[in-house]
Amino acid sequence: QVQLVESGGGLAQPGGSLSLSCAASGRILSIDAMGWYRQAPGKERELVASINSDGRTNYAESNLEGRFNISRDNAKNTVYLRMNSLKPEDTAVYYCNARNVRVRVGRYLDVWGQGTLVTVPS
Repeated sequence: QVQLVESGGGLAQPGGSLSLSCAASGRILSIDAMGWYRQAPGKERELVASINSDGRTNYAESNLEGRFNISRDNAKNTVYLRMNSLKPEDTAVYYCNARNVRVRVGRYLDVWGQGTLVTVPS
Protein backbone atom coordinates (compact mmCIF):
# COMPACT_ATOMS: atom_id res chain seq x y z
CA GLN A 1 0.00 0.00 0.00
CA VAL A 2 1.23 3.48 -0.86
CA GLN A 3 0.58 6.49 1.32
CA LEU A 4 1.19 10.18 0.84
CA VAL A 5 1.83 12.26 3.92
CA GLU A 6 1.65 16.02 3.57
CA SER A 7 3.00 18.65 5.89
CA GLY A 8 3.61 22.36 6.02
CA GLY A 9 0.19 23.95 5.76
CA GLY A 10 -1.04 26.63 8.10
CA LEU A 11 -1.69 30.31 8.36
CA ALA A 12 0.21 32.89 6.36
CA GLN A 13 -0.28 36.63 6.01
CA PRO A 14 -0.86 38.17 2.58
CA GLY A 15 2.46 38.49 0.87
CA GLY A 16 3.95 35.78 3.02
CA SER A 17 5.32 32.36 2.19
CA LEU A 18 4.67 28.75 3.06
CA SER A 19 6.29 25.51 2.04
CA LEU A 20 4.47 22.22 1.64
CA SER A 21 6.02 18.80 1.42
CA CYS A 22 4.58 15.41 0.56
CA ALA A 23 6.36 12.13 1.09
CA ALA A 24 5.28 8.87 -0.50
CA SER A 25 5.86 5.67 1.41
CA GLY A 26 5.25 2.01 0.77
CA ARG A 27 6.40 -0.47 -1.79
CA ILE A 28 7.27 1.92 -4.60
CA LEU A 29 9.32 1.08 -7.65
CA SER A 30 8.84 4.43 -9.36
CA ILE A 31 6.51 7.40 -9.56
CA ASP A 32 5.73 9.02 -12.88
CA ALA A 33 4.33 12.39 -11.82
CA MET A 34 3.73 14.10 -8.52
CA GLY A 35 1.69 17.20 -8.07
CA TRP A 36 -0.33 19.53 -5.94
CA TYR A 37 -4.01 20.28 -6.27
CA ARG A 38 -6.14 22.61 -4.21
CA GLN A 39 -9.77 22.93 -3.32
CA ALA A 40 -11.14 26.22 -2.09
CA PRO A 41 -14.42 26.38 -0.17
CA GLY A 42 -17.34 25.85 -2.50
CA LYS A 43 -15.11 25.13 -5.48
CA GLU A 44 -13.88 22.07 -7.29
CA ARG A 45 -10.44 20.64 -6.83
CA GLU A 46 -7.98 22.11 -9.32
CA LEU A 47 -4.42 21.49 -10.36
CA VAL A 48 -1.79 23.82 -8.96
CA ALA A 49 1.37 22.27 -10.40
CA SER A 50 2.88 18.93 -11.27
CA ILE A 51 6.36 17.60 -11.90
CA ASN A 52 7.49 14.53 -13.80
CA SER A 53 10.24 12.18 -12.74
CA ASP A 54 12.57 13.91 -15.21
CA GLY A 55 11.92 17.28 -13.61
CA ARG A 56 9.58 18.74 -16.18
CA THR A 57 7.05 20.98 -14.50
CA ASN A 58 3.55 22.09 -15.35
CA TYR A 59 1.80 24.98 -13.67
CA ALA A 60 -1.92 25.34 -14.06
CA GLU A 61 -1.70 29.10 -14.46
CA SER A 62 1.15 31.34 -15.52
CA ASN A 63 0.66 33.60 -12.51
CA LEU A 64 1.15 30.63 -10.21
CA GLU A 65 4.48 29.82 -11.83
CA GLY A 66 5.69 33.26 -10.87
CA ARG A 67 4.76 32.81 -7.21
CA PHE A 68 4.87 29.05 -6.61
CA ASN A 69 7.71 26.63 -7.19
CA ILE A 70 7.32 22.86 -7.36
CA SER A 71 10.28 20.57 -6.89
CA ARG A 72 10.92 16.92 -6.27
CA ASP A 73 13.42 14.57 -4.69
CA ASN A 74 13.12 11.28 -6.53
CA ALA A 75 15.37 9.46 -4.09
CA LYS A 76 13.02 10.37 -1.25
CA ASN A 77 9.80 10.09 -3.26
CA THR A 78 8.99 13.57 -2.01
CA VAL A 79 7.48 16.57 -3.72
CA TYR A 80 7.62 20.14 -2.45
CA LEU A 81 5.66 23.29 -3.11
CA ARG A 82 7.11 26.64 -2.19
CA MET A 83 4.44 29.34 -2.17
CA ASN A 84 5.47 32.99 -2.17
CA SER A 85 3.51 36.24 -2.30
CA LEU A 86 0.47 34.48 -0.94
CA LYS A 87 -2.96 35.97 -1.53
CA PRO A 88 -6.30 35.40 0.20
CA GLU A 89 -7.49 33.57 -2.92
CA ASP A 90 -4.79 30.97 -2.32
CA THR A 91 -6.75 29.81 0.72
CA ALA A 92 -7.65 26.17 0.15
CA VAL A 93 -7.00 22.63 1.16
CA TYR A 94 -3.92 21.51 -0.75
CA TYR A 95 -3.75 17.88 -1.83
CA CYS A 96 -0.72 15.95 -2.94
CA ASN A 97 -1.09 13.49 -5.81
CA ALA A 98 1.16 10.77 -7.13
CA ARG A 99 0.28 9.45 -10.57
CA ASN A 100 1.30 6.15 -12.09
CA VAL A 101 2.98 4.84 -8.98
CA ARG A 102 4.57 1.58 -10.04
CA VAL A 103 4.23 -0.93 -7.21
CA ARG A 104 5.10 -4.03 -9.21
CA VAL A 105 5.48 -5.01 -12.85
CA GLY A 106 2.33 -3.99 -14.65
CA ARG A 107 0.65 -2.55 -11.57
CA TYR A 108 0.21 1.21 -11.25
CA LEU A 109 -1.69 3.31 -8.74
CA ASP A 110 -2.91 6.88 -8.45
CA VAL A 111 -2.67 8.05 -4.86
CA TRP A 112 -3.92 11.11 -2.99
CA GLY A 113 -2.82 12.64 0.26
CA GLN A 114 -5.22 13.63 3.01
CA GLY A 115 -4.87 17.35 2.35
CA THR A 116 -3.38 20.21 4.29
CA LEU A 117 -5.11 23.53 4.90
CA VAL A 118 -3.52 26.78 3.82
CA THR A 119 -5.20 29.94 5.08
CA VAL A 120 -4.36 33.45 3.92
CA PRO A 121 -6.68 35.95 5.59
CA SER A 122 -7.93 38.99 3.75
